[in-house]
Amino acid sequence: MKIKPLMILPPAIFAAFAALAYVGMYREDPQGLPSTRVGQPAPAITPEPLGDYPPVGMEMLADGEVTLVNFWASWCPPCRAEHPQLLEYAAEGIDLVGINFKDQSNAALTYLRDEENPFAAVAFDPQGRTAIDWGVTAPPETFIVDGDGTVLLRFQGPLVGSDFEQRFVPALEEALAAGS
Repeated sequence: MKIKPLMILPPAIFAAFAALAYVGMYREDPQGLPSTRVGQPAPAITPEPLGDYPPVGMEMLADGEVTLVNFWASWCPPCRAEHPQLLEYAAEGIDLVGINFKDQSNAALTYLRDEENPFAAVAFDPQGRTAIDWGVTAPPETFIVDGDGTVLLRFQGPLVGSDFEQRFVPALEEALAAGS
């Protein structure tokens, strides 16, 4: 019996997918998304402000202080969950820059008015162009930027829970200690 080439194709495709799945399961951090921005200068931020809030200037990211750049949206439940942590960081004097991502300006302004604004400056990114430059996949995402404007950490997800406590908090403490 002669084996036709098309008979080999389905098992070969299955074997290729199985190999990819096997390699993916044994990566160092299968949940993590690598960021090409870590170790690089912070990308530009849209100059469009949100309402009357101070606009974000690039000089804010290279002012000698550690800065948190937070991508958020009023329609995002995890963003609402992390909001108390952002307020706490602001009360501690940590510089926070907010980038409102793929939102309606009225909804975002209402949210900041009702929930209190933790940000020193807020940019409005309705089309998500700044988010693309930063490599943001979905809000919330927070970046730790050192005093020279270099991205130290990209954190996907809300600033709550064990992942936040085990990865973000130590990285922020290290950055703040290095900046002192």
